Amino acid sequence: MAQPHRLPQGGRVDRATPIRFSFDGRTIEGFAGDTVASALLANGVHLVGRSFKYHRPRGILTHGSDEPSALLQVDRGPGKIDPNNRATVVEARNGLTTSSQNRWPSLAFDVGAVNDLLSSVFVAGFYYKTFMWPRSFWDKVYEPVIRAAAGLGVAPQVADPDAYANRHAHCDVLIVGAGPAGLAAALAAAKSGKRVILADEQPEFGGSLLHDTTATIDGQSAEAWRIAAIEELDGYETVTLLPRTTAFGYYNHNHVALTERVTDHRETPAKGAPRERLWQVRAGEVVLATGSHERPLVFADNDRPGVMLAESVRVFINRYGVAPGRRIVFVTSGASAYAAAADAKAAGLEVVMVDLRPERDCGPEAADLRLKGVEVLTGQTVIETKGRKRVAGLVVAPCANGTVGDRRVIACDCVGMSGGWTPAVHLFSQSRGKLAYDEGRDAFLPGVSAQAERSVGAAAGLYDLATCLTSGYAAGAAAAGVAGGRAFAASQTPTGFTPVRDLPTDANPAKVRAFVDFQNDVTAKDLKLAMREGFESIEHVKRYTTTGMATDQGKTSNMNALGIVSKALGRPLPAIGTTTFRPPYTPVTFGALVGPARDALFDPIRTTPIHEWAAEHGAAFENVALWRRAWHFARPGEDMHAAVDRECRAVREGVGIFDASTLGKIEVVGPDAAEFMNRMYVNPWTKLGVGRCRYGLMLKEDGYILDDGVVARMAEDRFHVTTTTGGAPRVMNHMEDYLQTEWPDLDVFLTSTTEQWAVIAVQGPRARDVIAPLVSGIDLSNEAFPHMSVREGAICGAPCRLFRVSFTGDLGFEINVPADYGRAVWEAVFAAGEPYGITPYGTEAMHVLRAEKGYIIVGQETDGTVTPDDVGLAGMIAKAKKDFVGKRSLARPDVVAAGRKQLVGLATETAALVLDEGAQIVADPGEPIPMTMLGHVTSSYFSANCGRSIALALVADGRALMGRTLHVTTPAGFAAATVCDPVFFDSEGGRIHA
Repeated sequence: MAQPHRLPQGGRVDRATPIRFSFDGRTIEGFAGDTVASALLANGVHLVGRSFKYHRPRGILTHGSDEPSALLQVDRGPGKIDPNNRATVVEARNGLTTSSQNRWPSLAFDVGAVNDLLSSVFVAGFYYKTFMWPRSFWDKVYEPVIRAAAGLGVAPQVADPDAYANRHAHCDVLIVGAGPAGLAAALAAAKSGKRVILADEQPEFGGSLLHDTTATIDGQSAEAWRIAAIEELDGYETVTLLPRTTAFGYYNHNHVALTERVTDHRETPAKGAPRERLWQVRAGEVVLATGSHERPLVFADNDRPGVMLAESVRVFINRYGVAPGRRIVFVTSGASAYAAAADAKAAGLEVVMVDLRPERDCGPEAADLRLKGVEVLTGQTVIETKGRKRVAGLVVAPCANGTVGDRRVIACDCVGMSGGWTPAVHLFSQSRGKLAYDEGRDAFLPGVSAQAERSVGAAAGLYDLATCLTSGYAAGAAAAGVAGGRAFAASQTPTGFTPVRDLPTDANPAKVRAFVDFQNDVTAKDLKLAMREGFESIEHVKRYTTTGMATDQGKTSNMNALGIVSKALGRPLPAIGTTTFRPPYTPVTFGALVGPARDALFDPIRTTPIHEWAAEHGAAFENVALWRRAWHFARPGEDMHAAVDRECRAVREGVGIFDASTLGKIEVVGPDAAEFMNRMYVNPWTKLGVGRCRYGLMLKEDGYILDDGVVARMAEDRFHVTTTTGGAPRVMNHMEDYLQTEWPDLDVFLTSTTEQWAVIAVQGPRARDVIAPLVSGIDLSNEAFPHMSVREGAICGAPCRLFRVSFTGDLGFEINVPADYGRAVWEAVFAAGEPYGITPYGTEAMHVLRAEKGYIIVGQETDGTVTPDDVGLAGMIAKAKKDFVGKRSLARPDVVAAGRKQLVGLATETAALVLDEGAQIVADPGEPIPMTMLGHVTSSYFSANCGRSIALALVADGRALMGRTLHVTTPAGFAAATVCDPVFFDSEGGRIHA
């Protein structure tokens, strides 16, 4: 019979839409609306996995995201295999392939179950105590075995073919959880007209209302109220409803991260649709209506398949129309399980209620259930379960004043246990809110909020339906900034429980295995052993025993573990505290976190407007920061070195053209722009004339060089700032940080214009001749346009900022045109330069040319510990300036101490030998090891223009060593090199003014 445990009626599943999927090769039938867990139970499948350590049979414990045991490998198609999916969350659909985990060769017969027979050896801390000796075993025995046993599911072996999306959103009110409290909060907030986002991890909104078939709200059924609330919310244009969306992380400034499951539930997803979407929401206010988790009871063999949480039994019966068992025993220490028992009885199932509380402590729920024909045993404890791969019986006994009476075995095929409720405070705690222990509720509740947050309903320890609704509505209104609230009339919810840590038993405590953490096989005696061995901090106990370190992150185990530790140490529970609630709240796929940042988007490449021209002309490219830059332009038969030599000679002898568009560019504008520049750079700026340029040097607060670049004053209140290619974002952030936090009084605006301008550098003795016919509105003569000047005009009819600057030491111009004109102007300049032998050159030639002149590159001649004086630029520091970033640090004793590394040139004894960049420098290669390292090579090239190799280096007290022979490490040994001036070409500097 198909689905033998499907009830003849009831549930929210669509019985008109059957589905089929497989579990361990067996065909499972279900209906649309089932989860994998509910369909498995409907088909009589209770054994679904094996535990991590002992490989004990495991079944379905819960109905939601707190499931620790029913973890499955899910195959959605080629390349779409995921481990550790909770069967209670995965929506069943046609064609799904699922399999159990952590077993071999099969689920029914698992060789690893031998660990269960050795459980007396595999106690808490077994690994730490065993794998220490003999030492020789570690590499060949212990580590391979541990690695083979580690983990649960099998990691995918092929690339994930799915697409993932990432969305940023802002709202006035974010409500997490769409149960009764969350829906009420959303209704109140939506009425204000504010932007509201309501997110819930389930496919349908409603929370407990989805399975509470007898509740009423304001005189109507809970279902009718739920439908009306969702329809009202859906009618607001300012409200965004996000089902299947889990809030997994709560960060600073009300930044909440959520994952939306977009297509996993669809049999045929739309082409191109993402599997999941990561939402990063910045909210003005956050309302946490995250509900609560039911606690298991701790007794011997409480982990057998068929032992479930009481409310989960109720959910499977009412929401999915599934009977988890035909003979169900409910075991509880509180009132809420009575509603589950009543619903099970109403569904035609045999029910027995076992209450740990004495009759005098029970409320009217016990008498009401007896009136329904259910046997209710009060003052009873549970000794153990019977069965192996599914529970077959429950052993109970009366217990009074610590004395356990005669045992009784109750035959059953399902046990619904309830030890009370634990508010889901994970997100609240992540937000840095402070928890407060409430003894009456035996729970840590949200206390003092650290952010604009409000916790409501069961998340705040309020379990009565009317109270949940009222608290949610009030919080939603307050979060939206409107006054008022309202009281709800609702059917009474059975609440209240007596906390129980581990149940009394007449068995030998040393042999009882009462599980606290179902996934990691942590028992009550493991926790007690940890304390006997000196682990009293709850964080230490967690790590020593691994309790709470599972995919459910302790949702079902933490409070029981805390209670057992508290009882064993004789300390009040608040003194024990809690473990840290870290994100994610539930497991998140790597795909969702990565989003579209994969393949070509994983490391985005930026290209200039001239990139395609360079590619068409044979350029080889290199990555510089995020930019793809032309490295060299080798002609047929040339290697890189020959190409670079040719390019360097062309620049010195004629004219070269270079794409400098990647330079960072920042527009600094405002009445206080000059003052701002004065404070940011070591140079003086207030007296720099309009139309003039200056080389700017920027320091960090510690006095070390951060960046450099040419700065042009375009107007009294406007500067065009250039930065290094890789330093543009860093400099922009540096400037903004100071402008917003240190000098908010300055009237200055910063705008990144890096991609606004294409920059074409024309360098060499014939540079003026090449561009003169193309430029209009600018006098290019030396007198009218000297070195380190800027003019505005036009080139080829395009608006232009023309800089008379050079990074090669030759006559040079940098043509700045709007990016859309970049290629056209480049091609026009190249055509105009062909009679002069114009040569495109790349970054490698640019490096050689600047090194010939001793020009530094930040990040190459500097390493974060270099000052202006170290690289010979102390003269740039304005002595009369009152202050600038880094000035005070330049007076630190270590910065002015003798013997600091200084920039010098190195001329190798063998002219053709090119030193390795980064090579270490010593004074005496015969010195005993360890040698005294004097410094290192920062730049090293062969210079065709100098006819030899050249190198720049940072050497201790380098300027005092001019003419001295030092020794540099090479793969073949040490090479002699003479310390020289870092300027190797045109030391007088006349060529730049030609």
